[in-house]
Amino acid sequence: MSSYLVLVILSILEIGRYKARYKAMNYQALLNSPFVPGISVIAPAYNESATIRNGVHTLLALNYPKFEVIIINDGSTDDTLEQLIDEYELKEVDFAYNEEIVTQPVKRIFKSTNPVFSKLTVIDKTNGKSKADASNAGINIANYPLFLCTDIDCILHQDTLIKMVKPFVEETTRVIATGAVIRIANSCELENGYMKRVKVASGFLPLFQELEYIRAFLLGRMAWSRINGLMLVSGGLGLFDKEIVLKAGGYNHVSFGEDMELITRMRIWMHDQKLKYKVTYIPDSLCWTEVPSTLKVFGNQRTRWAKGLIQTIWFHKKAFFNPKYKIFGMLSFPYWVFFEWLAPIIEATGILFYIYLIVSGHITWSYTLIMLAFIYSFSVMVTIISILWDEISGSHYTKKREIFKLCLAAMVEPFVFHPIVLFFSIKGNWFFFTRKQLKWGDMKRKGFNDSNTLVYQNEQP
Repeated sequence: MSSYLVLVILSILEIGRYKARYKAMNYQALLNSPFVPGISVIAPAYNESATIRNGVHTLLALNYPKFEVIIINDGSTDDTLEQLIDEYELKEVDFAYNEEIVTQPVKRIFKSTNPVFSKLTVIDKTNGKSKADASNAGINIANYPLFLCTDIDCILHQDTLIKMVKPFVEETTRVIATGAVIRIANSCELENGYMKRVKVASGFLPLFQELEYIRAFLLGRMAWSRINGLMLVSGGLGLFDKEIVLKAGGYNHVSFGEDMELITRMRIWMHDQKLKYKVTYIPDSLCWTEVPSTLKVFGNQRTRWAKGLIQTIWFHKKAFFNPKYKIFGMLSFPYWVFFEWLAPIIEATGILFYIYLIVSGHITWSYTLIMLAFIYSFSVMVTIISILWDEISGSHYTKKREIFKLCLAAMVEPFVFHPIVLFFSIKGNWFFFTRKQLKWGDMKRKGFNDSNTLVYQNEQP
């Protein structure tokens, strides 16, 4: 509870600092400046036939003076590549491909014959069975010193690049990675590939995931950004220093949590080289993504996340309480060990012990109910603070009843949603310790077609 209160305070301080520092930011000056760093936008695509056209159009329309878009067709079995060739008038070209990070073979590279799409490069490669392998191929071909990693089915704000580059050009200490708030698009309204109206998700699982996202991004990650202790920049939207990523070895294609694992490895590399650095987060909502709406897909995702977390901790266990790695080794890494990895195991053990106490009659109900009520109230309070702080800092929802809906969901979340998350966290631990294989596989999900109606498509995690 103390740690949550500290995170709340740090988050409020960091968001306040950000708003005060950048409220008078002259974006037009940055857009017109010849000195802004170039950015390579990297988006892997696997069987994205339903969204590939709109997705690429949205990326090409980003508001930034110097950028390129790199689409990696990761061995799609549908007509994703054919649609790209047709829509953007692509032609295979001879390209000097320097494989600084080893990936599955790159078969062809395409450029558009239409000058309008001169920023677009398409890579056709053998399927690497992970987003990490495809992203590494994009990094190999990237021309600019910074790269933005995203998903082709994500909906990005038009000013994403200009806002995310701010820490790189403003901070005096070298910034190696920056993230931004990601929100849920399941019930939102789109127009021509852009967000028209943000609405609270209506389905059971998406609604509670929206609470999770608000709490994680506005409280958790902003608080860790305040003390330069971030251990995770989401794979859906992250801006990286390409030089440091290459020196750290790129994405780990065998990890189920490649985004966290990369940040961890980059931080360790910087400390090993005794270089000062920052990993930052900004509180602007710049990306909308669709979250799982079925229990099967949700369970697959959370099991992978749990296994990926343990993999990252195991791969880099040398950082655990190691003063060489400063705040990262003495605070951030141990926090993820105790509060993210071990917490579900301890909680599940506690529940089983409670059941034993009830069955055996060794429980004092008066004290137990008071304690449970206190814990429940604290949990709901933290979530509602997140919701209200999100509304104060961003005001994303147009109707008050949507805020009320989120607050009501916060009151029932500990009973109906948290147990599901707990179960799949334990399942991820089981898969790791029993060395049971967890396949990436194809997952059916929903996406938007040209008419902004929901369609089904396959997604490679």
